[in-house]
Amino acid sequence: MYEHHKKTIEKLIHHFEKDPNVLALLIGGSVAKGYAKENSDVDFILVVTDETFNDRKQNHDLFYWSGEFCDYEGGYVDGKFTSLQFLKDVAERGSEPARFAFCDAIEGFSKIEELEPLLQKITTYPENEQKQKIESFYTQFEAARWYVNEAEKRNDKYLMMHIVSSLVLFGGRLILAHNKVLYPYHKWFMRKLSEVKNKPVDFMQLTDRLLSEPNKENAESFCKCVLEFTQWPEIKEGWPNRFMIESEWNWMNGTAPIADL
Repeated sequence: MYEHHKKTIEKLIHHFEKDPNVLALLIGGSVAKGYAKENSDVDFILVVTDETFNDRKQNHDLFYWSGEFCDYEGGYVDGKFTSLQFLKDVAERGSEPARFAFCDAIEGFSKIEELEPLLQKITTYPENEQKQKIESFYTQFEAARWYVNEAEKRNDKYLMMHIVSSLVLFGGRLILAHNKVLYPYHKWFMRKLSEVKNKPVDFMQLTDRLLSEPNKENAESFCKCVLEFTQWPEIKEGWPNRFMIESEWNWMNGTAPIADL
């Protein structure tokens, strides 16, 4: 960690620790995960009392930004207000990006006795969800593969760019789920995929080629790479039926898009 990031964290601790409404300060983002560049900002999570959280939520005031804690050029901090109940909800049913936000978090200070085991639960891959997620990701993957053909037939550049991105997303999510690795959302997606050991040898190369030159030929090479890597589960009802329920009709039961799980 860069020295100026350490100083910034110390200032954050000094500023928030004396506030009785703040129960814990967690440092997250690239600084905590070891990805930071010299000019990276410092991300943090504040765990506040339920009353404070509810008041801020009602007033749409859950985000914090300031340049006053940093003494390096372009430096700033940004944070999110959460509550202990929010952390418990993430541990119980949080999406993978919500869980990943707490991975490698650095504890600035804490007044919560149960914080450490709670963070452990949050950042553990939910194995009970693995099978269903792989089936859903496989469904989306096959749908994207079909749409590539449609985009090529129509010479539709928008559809091709959109669906190639979707193909890479769900091909990559299959690989992460196979490895029981949390999906970090888009910013760190390629990095996490490159770090995963159990994947096709040429996966990253074919991914880069497809994104650089989106066309049916490169899409098929990418698909073949993913499909031949392991025996993916059979979709008993067929992927078109499952795609319809999970993507076209998900508004009927209020479930989140598969990409956000």
